[in-house]
Amino acid sequence: MSAEDLEKYETDMELQLYREYRDVVSLFSHVVETERRFYLANEVDVQVRTGGGETWFEVTMTDAWVWDVYRPARFVKKVRVITFKDVNVEELAKSDLDQTLFKDQR
Repeated sequence: MSAEDLEKYETDMELQLYREYRDVVSLFSHVVETERRFYLANEVDVQVRTGGGETWFEVTMTDAWVWDVYRPARFVKKVRVITFKDVNVEELAKSDLDQTLFKDQR
């Protein structure tokens, strides 16, 4: 397999993942970004933990979808993430989702 073939394969996989995201985003109420992953979820709980002079975040998500091109099963019943980096959680407004999906379909 040439470098060009590999690049085309990866581009196709990313496009397929984006299309899946576009199809499922309306099923979820929250977007969660961590340093390593992007998630869609319906329930999110973020706990700030401290110990030994360190601070970290424990994020628990229920009914989630994971943006990961290499993961064969992206729907997950429950996810627990522990990170020392920033975590961004946004609640999706249904009207925003409708407008975003409408723009993507043009």
